[in-house]
Amino acid sequence: MGIFDFVKSAGEKVLGAATAGNTAGALLDHLKSKGLAGPDVKVAFDPATAKATIVGSTLSQADKEKLILALGNVEGVEKVEDGLLAEKPEAGASFYTVKKGDTLSTIAKALYGKAGAYMKIFEANKPLLKDPDHIYPGQVLRIPAHD
Repeated sequence: MGIFDFVKSAGEKVLGAATAGNTAGALLDHLKSKGLAGPDVKVAFDPATAKATIVGSTLSQADKEKLILALGNVEGVEKVEDGLLAEKPEAGASFYTVKKGDTLSTIAKALYGKAGAYMKIFEANKPLLKDPDHIYPGQVLRIPAHD
């Protein structure tokens, strides 16, 4: 179990549409809309601390990381407490917080030594990213290990 930090003021606007007292439900619906949450995934949210807690199991480490990122990249969420268990554990990816002026190509060039490796980052972040040209400052991305 770990706690991951995110930029509270950046991300998808999910919580604004939540009815009073159902923020955890809105977050879970958000995960389901991305095709990430299985039947045993549960989410809790404490608005006072802006912390989301997620528990349950996933098939892979990549799925686990995508769930954490999908929660953390919601405006209003500052921390995600991970209580997920990956059924097929494997080496985890690193996380990268997008800065102003970043593109997937510049991130790939800095981390992998070649801008053309941006598709590796894009693929590692599907379905969280729909277009490699649409990232924003404060967004946190999965960065898979370099081959």
